Amino acid sequence: MPKRTGDVVVVVKLDRLTRSLRDLLNIIERIDKWGAGFRSLTESIDTATSAGVMIMHVIGAIAELERSLIRERTRAGLAEARKAGRRFKLSEEDRKQIVYLVREEKMTAADCARTYRIHESNISRLLATAETKAKD
Repeated sequence: MPKRTGDVVVVVKLDRLTRSLRDLLNIIERIDKWGAGFRSLTESIDTATSAGVMIMHVIGAIAELERSLIRERTRAGLAEARKAGRRFKLSEEDRKQIVYLVREEKMTAADCARTYRIHESNISRLLATAETKAKD
């Protein structure tokens, strides 16, 4: 924070300083109390002027609205994905075939992975799941 009256706190962009309008306003208020200025290079905000203070408030409010909208869209997308359920790349028949091929040593796990265009770790998971189901 500023050392002397007249110092200016400079940030490249507002969101590098804070993520909420409330925090931004609190920080700007503290900077003002110290007798220093605030300047954002990207948004061309300089709180040494009245217009700069007003612009800082408007841009801060818009940035908070944008983050809020992103949060809402993310939550809606996650809820939609949960509702749709998990989709598998392989059909149940393909999964059974892979387990059979690897267990009977007709193909290696790596060969199955290449053939079915999946990662080898998926083959390991399929085998572990099949083994767990066989025990039950």
